[in-house]
Amino acid sequence: MKIKDVNILVAGDLHCPFDLAEEKKGLSYLKFLKNVYKKFECSKVIFIGDVIDNHFSSYHETSADGLGGADELNVAVKRLQKYYKAFPEAVVIIGNHDRMIMRKAQTSAIPSKWIKSYKEVLEVPKWEFTERYVFNDIQFIHGEGGQASTKARADMMNTISGHYHTLAYTQHFVGAKYRVFGMQVGCGIDFKTYAMAYAKYGKKPAIGCGVILNGKTPLNILMEL
Repeated sequence: MKIKDVNILVAGDLHCPFDLAEEKKGLSYLKFLKNVYKKFECSKVIFIGDVIDNHFSSYHETSADGLGGADELNVAVKRLQKYYKAFPEAVVIIGNHDRMIMRKAQTSAIPSKWIKSYKEVLEVPKWEFTERYVFNDIQFIHGEGGQASTKARADMMNTISGHYHTLAYTQHFVGAKYRVFGMQVGCGIDFKTYAMAYAKYGKKPAIGCGVILNGKTPLNILMEL
């Protein structure tokens, strides 16, 4: 398949098990992604990071009434299996919440040999986990280092990222001899869950995803709420 024939679905932060999953109210982020994938005839899927939340292990305050570690992980894996069934082959950018346990292991001086891989723990054997992914001169990163627009200008490279739940945009930068874009894809979180309480007084999240047409043209798709 030629690059020009590839349409890419870029899913935003999921934070399972705190993803938007109110199927009865028509607010299922997974269903939204499946519809976008079909509508734009996508053949490649990239998750932009934070596919799980790991709230129980946060470096910030956690909910005293929330799920314990084992329970949260089990529910997260169960939720994630639905995405895996829908998109059995995908690239997953490792986000700051995904690597939370790895960071705790480093803090505790536990050698990496003791730690299972992401695909083993999350039971998604065909997914490819990576810190950064490049396709057709577009870099896909999670975005802890700053917004996509900032990174695109710094690297002079088309950049797509997540991390910032309230942002969904594409900004183009054009110079005498270059043209690059920065895209924030939005997210798929459930804003009402206890894990998102830290942001309840801030802006509401931008529920959406990104699509790259013909391997190069960025589109922001926002979910009807």
